Amino acid sequence: MFSRISTRKSTETCSDRIERLKEALDSADAVVIGAGAGLSASAGLTYSGERFEKNFGDFKEKYGIRDMYSGGFYPFDTLEEYWAWWSRHIMINRYEKAPKPVYGDLRKLVEGRDYFVLTTNVDHQFQLAGFDKARLFYTQGDYGLWQCAKPCHQKTYDNEEIVRQMIAEQRDMKVPAELIPRCPLCGRPMTMNLRCDRAFVQDEGWYAAQARCQAFLSEREGARILFLELGVGMNTPVIIKYPFWEHTRRNPNAVYACLNLGQALCPKEIRTQSVCIDGDIGHILRTHFGGLSS
Repeated sequence: MFSRISTRKSTETCSDRIERLKEALDSADAVVIGAGAGLSASAGLTYSGERFEKNFGDFKEKYGIRDMYSGGFYPFDTLEEYWAWWSRHIMINRYEKAPKPVYGDLRKLVEGRDYFVLTTNVDHQFQLAGFDKARLFYTQGDYGLWQCAKPCHQKTYDNEEIVRQMIAEQRDMKVPAELIPRCPLCGRPMTMNLRCDRAFVQDEGWYAAQARCQAFLSEREGARILFLELGVGMNTPVIIKYPFWEHTRRNPNAVYACLNLGQALCPKEIRTQSVCIDGDIGHILRTHFGGLSS
């Protein structure tokens, strides 16, 4: 168990911490990346402000929706409106690359290294940046997948083709009724494959990725592992943060690194094995770890 009070390392300069992180990276036998919402925010996948206004200005004007997050919960009167909203949301957050090259810079950081990625993000920017799909575990779902809303069965369905058609054919904030996705077994409307309630479907692909993640950690137990946590907050710490702390505590050869703007913390029990850097992830990668990717 860890103490309730987490601490920042306070005796080192930022430059000292950067150098310690570089040393940990160079000496690591393997790197386990834990990625949260802060990483995508650093890459420019913001859900409010200019990006929201550009893509959802008409929804804001008609419904008073202020950001993409709250819009995902808006009680639209019709499924035609619901899928007009979600098709846009999926397109810009799943099938288009992030505005900033942060994910590409991160891929360059682990290129040629033994790595695995565990993430609570659902935008699949890792794949768009060229990460090996077999080394990714998306724990909370995927904007690119649909499932039965009930669900009547544990299977998900790729949505790219229909989403692109919805984008092309929607008018007045509505998609054509014939494009509304329905479960092929029970006929109920489909919904997003996102972990927001107990209806979340964990399909064969989800369990296969979980098994690969567990095997990666098990096969490297006791090795010099860098647990690189990027932009993980305290909304769901049991998925990445707490396990990373526990793996580090149990393995004296491990290093825990936390890069987070405003939340670069670690418990005192692993303080000597930790590198906590408070700052923008993209700026840190760009400035100290090899420049911009294409």
